[in-house]
Amino acid sequence: MIILVTGAAGPAGQAVVRRFTDKGHTVVGVDKSGADGTLAVDLLDFDAVKRLARDVEAEHGHLDGIAHLVGGWRGAKTFAETDLADWDLLHDLLIRTLQHVTLAFEPLLKASGRGRFAIVSAKAAEHPTQGGAAYGTAKAASEAWTLAFADALAGTGATANILVVKALVNEAMRVASPERKFPGFTDVDDLAAAIEGLWDTDANGTRIDLTHG
Repeated sequence: MIILVTGAAGPAGQAVVRRFTDKGHTVVGVDKSGADGTLAVDLLDFDAVKRLARDVEAEHGHLDGIAHLVGGWRGAKTFAETDLADWDLLHDLLIRTLQHVTLAFEPLLKASGRGRFAIVSAKAAEHPTQGGAAYGTAKAASEAWTLAFADALAGTGATANILVVKALVNEAMRVASPERKFPGFTDVDDLAAAIEGLWDTDANGTRIDLTHG
């Protein structure tokens, strides 16, 4: 399969790239930083994202899936202390990049027959805290956009789904804080397994809870 991973240089992206590469699939890793051998693409540049879609089609002929793993977090102690500059940042990271990727790659996913698209959302979208108003709202908006994308894919054999976590944890975090238990957190390797598992189901437009504990 040909899999596109956005945010591929982050811990979650690395885990997904590793899982699909180890299974013999071809992974196109994209990250704004260009780190770790990823393609340096600014997903806020819609023309650049559309060029990426054309390049993937030209080189590979098709695309079997996208794991959109661009993330970020900003918060405040109280609702009144919310900085709307945080909203601007989260809007770009969590919503605008998603819009550009889905709009640019919709034709390839529709044509793939069994294409799979996934984002990672958070419990904060369902139960936002006062200090996480900007983050929870951005996550809720990204879910709504993904569900609309799922509706666009209905009947094509391709799907779009939402993987819900409390937060993600990786081995480096455990090593850095050995005393922490990370209750309810989802390991990035478990996230990668869940993304791979999307090819075992025809579910479309669903929220899959990966919260532990």
